[in-house]
Amino acid sequence: MVIAALLGSVRSERMGIRAARWVTRELEQRGHEVHLVDACELKLPLLDKMWKEIKDGPPPEYADLHAKLAPLAELYKRADGFCIVNAEYNHSISPGLSNLIDYFLEEYFFRPSAIVCYSRGPFGGVRAAMQLRAMLAETGMPSVPSLLPIPKIADALNEDGTAQTLDLAKRSRKFFDEFEWYMRALKIEREKGVPY
Repeated sequence: MVIAALLGSVRSERMGIRAARWVTRELEQRGHEVHLVDACELKLPLLDKMWKEIKDGPPPEYADLHAKLAPLAELYKRADGFCIVNAEYNHSISPGLSNLIDYFLEEYFFRPSAIVCYSRGPFGGVRAAMQLRAMLAETGMPSVPSLLPIPKIADALNEDGTAQTLDLAKRSRKFFDEFEWYMRALKIEREKGVPY
């Protein structure tokens, strides 16, 4: 499967890159083609025009944005699923992630998403994940039933994304199995045709 792993944290000392590296490695070990889409590296401006509004011959002031979004549009069209790595900011979705997601719409349709959430505290970002579920469903990439929270991320993963305990590996097996099931099921149905 082709998977886009979306990371929305743009803070200078962000912990999310640890989770994104770990997720990417875990999915690649399962045989998938994984592409990390990092909002911090992309440096997208706050949303003004969506991809669909500039994709066909953008005005000169949107040329740089077009150049950043065009490869993402191609990747998203190929994607079988989206693994979303989300921090918890004030019990909510990180603004960088929301901005990254909002640039596209149709490219997400009929593809599942899987939420990996994290925090420095004991709850692992689950409060933000509940809001993120609603957003992802609205964009056409509903999340799979399971979540993968990573509490106390600084202790759970080191800087290169290596798990520091066996607990994360045990909890993640069912999560990734479920994500794969939904990707396979929706891929079969997309190939038969979609409702619109």
